[in-house]
This record gives sequence, structure tokens and C-alpha cells, in this order.
Amino acid sequence: MHWRKSSFSGDGGNNCVEIAATGPEAIALRESDSPAAVLTTDRAALRALVRSLRPRP
Repeated sequence: MHWRKSSFSGDGGNNCVEIAATGPEAIALRESDSPAAVLTTDRAALRALVRSLRPRP
């Protein structure tokens, strides 16, 4: 699995959420300072979550 982190996380420390594709529709998420705890979801659910968290103009 290839884990990626947001460019907003910077280069230092373990203070970010990482994401990895685990299949055509499956996504895994983890906290960088707790990599053994992995949450799985699908792309549509993650997209809905991100959209709901974005600030609105």
C-alpha cells in the first residue's frame, strides 16, 4: 500500500492524516502518529465528508 499525506502537513513530525487507495473504490486512512489504526471507507463516502468539511463562501 502506498500512503500519501497532504501537502499542508509539511515535512516535520507526525501530525497528519495519510490516505491510500486499497482497491478500485476502497480508501484507507490513518493518523501518522498511530499508523497501526487504519480506517477504511469508499471514495464516495470520503468525498462527501471532505465536501461537508470545506468552508463555504
